Amino acid sequence: VQLQASGGGLVQAGGSLRLSCAASGFTLDYYAMSWFRQAPGKEREWVSCISFNGGSAYYTDSVRGRFTISRDNAKNTVYLQMNSLKPDDTAVYYCAALEKSVLRSDCGRWRYHYWGQGTLVTVSS
Repeated sequence: VQLQASGGGLVQAGGSLRLSCAASGFTLDYYAMSWFRQAPGKEREWVSCISFNGGSAYYTDSVRGRFTISRDNAKNTVYLQMNSLKPDDTAVYYCAALEKSVLRSDCGRWRYHYWGQGTLVTVSS
């Protein structure tokens, strides 16, 4: 059972990146998914979550309108499209999975079953 996050890299402020989180060893069909991030010297921060079927999503205030979470259950993959990136978005981004049928706005405080290894996003000014 594994979550593999990828797609990070170095980008200039205002640029875009798309992160991917691919699952192996299990199917994401019944899992709510979240993205978290941890900047250097800071605590981990929840970014966004999406329901098992992609029908609903929530975002933290600092990324709403710039980031979009989506999923393709046929590919067993969840995405985070990040636009208008800012230097404050620099962090290691992690995906996480929790078997949950109903998405709620407190998804950032759930205890997730599985975590990816993280992918580094660096935004230069």
